[in-house]
Amino acid sequence: MHIIYNALFLLGGWRWGDWRNWEKYYPTILFFILSDLLHNFLTYNHQFWHFQENVFPLPFLNHTTISLIIMFVCYPVTILIYLGYFFKTNKWKKRIFYFVFWVMLYLSVEYINLYIGLISHHNSWNMWHSVLFVIFMFIIFPIHYKKPLLAWIISGIVLIFILTQFELPLDKMK
Repeated sequence: MHIIYNALFLLGGWRWGDWRNWEKYYPTILFFILSDLLHNFLTYNHQFWHFQENVFPLPFLNHTTISLIIMFVCYPVTILIYLGYFFKTNKWKKRIFYFVFWVMLYLSVEYINLYIGLISHHNSWNMWHSVLFVIFMFIIFPIHYKKPLLAWIISGIVLIFILTQFELPLDKMK
């Protein structure tokens, strides 16, 4: 099922992504990927969520490969579509609508995946945490696009907050 989700994102990116200007979005794409790689590294022994494939179980589709597929397919497509349209208008009502659309899209996919067992939450993480996290995510992308250093500073503060709030056992890290 994760393969189907990623294929749908790829088709959406092909159709609606701002491919002509991909170089403008490349730093934010890398920011998105690197942030998730850091998350996976820091929470390796204390995961907040875990991907599994139970619809089309293939031996190579484990949490790590699913995460990598999402990082290198969904994340670039998300940025190419989201930022491509976000900055096409100066009207805040349209930007807010677009922001809400993407937050709802990501949360709907997560909720469906929870329901059918493609993702599970762990270590006190729940859907409400995902709501806050996804809202933060779609706020930070335009900030990173315009002011990357500010986005890194804000993300660092949020990371420290998450590490302390969820009592991530740093002593158990490899």
